Amino acid sequence: MDTTTSPLVDMRHVSIAFGGIKAVDDVSINLYPGEVVGLLGHNGAGKSTLIKILSGAYPADSGEIFVNGEKAHIARPADAKAYGIETIYQTLALADNVDAAANIFLGREILTRWGTLDDATMESQTRKVMARLNPHFQRFKEPVRALSGGQRQSVAIARAIHFDARILIMDEPTAALGPAETKQVGDLTLSLKAEGIGIFLISHDIHDVFDLADRVYVMKNGKLVGSARVSDVTKDEVLGMIILGKCPPAAIPGPGAVA
Repeated sequence: MDTTTSPLVDMRHVSIAFGGIKAVDDVSINLYPGEVVGLLGHNGAGKSTLIKILSGAYPADSGEIFVNGEKAHIARPADAKAYGIETIYQTLALADNVDAAANIFLGREILTRWGTLDDATMESQTRKVMARLNPHFQRFKEPVRALSGGQRQSVAIARAIHFDARILIMDEPTAALGPAETKQVGDLTLSLKAEGIGIFLISHDIHDVFDLADRVYVMKNGKLVGSARVSDVTKDEVLGMIILGKCPPAAIPGPGAVA
C-alpha cells in the first residue's frame, strides 16, 4: 500500500436518500494503490449503496468523489469504467452459455478487418490475462456454466482487469464458495494488490476481511461508525463496531459511532 500518493478513490461526505430515508448519510472513505479496504456492516447498513454510487449505479444526492486526486463525475456505470473502476458483483453477471474469452470481451469484442469476430485474438489475450491471475486455469473452450465457483470468479476478475481497471469493487466474492475456492479467490485478490490495484472488499465474512484487508470501514444505519487498520484491532472489536456501533481505542470514529 502506497499512502505517499493521492488516494485512488476519495469519497467525501456522500449521502443518498430513498423515500426520505437516508441510505447513506455523510460518509467519507478512501482507498490507496495496492490496498485492500474492507467495507463491513449488517444488511441495510448502507455499504452496498455507497459502493453503487462509486460504480455509477446510483447518483449521490450530495458529496464529492475524487479519483487519482481529481474530482470525478460519475453518473452512470460507463463513467465509472472510464475512471478505471470495475465492479464484480456477487452474481458475477457472466454469460453461462459461452466460454471465458466471450465473457471477457462481452460488449467489447475484437473484430477482424472484415468485420467478423476475431476469436483467435480474443482467446490469445484471454490466455495471457488468465496466466497472470490463475496459471492453473485450462478450461478455455468450455462454457462458464461448467466451471467451478473459483474459476468463474477468475473469469469475472480477468474481465475487469483486462481493460486496465485500477480500482476494483468486489461484492461478497466468496459467498457460497467452499474453502478451496475461497482460498483461490483470496490468492487472486492478493496478486491484484501486489500489482498496485486498489480493492474495495464488501463482505459479511469477517475472517475473509481480516485475511485480506489492510483497513476496514464499518457502517451502521447508513452512517460511518469508524475505520481502523486491521493490524490494530481484533475481530471482536470490529464485531462490536458492526453490532453496537462502538469504536475501540485504535479506531478512528465516524459520525455514526456510539459514545
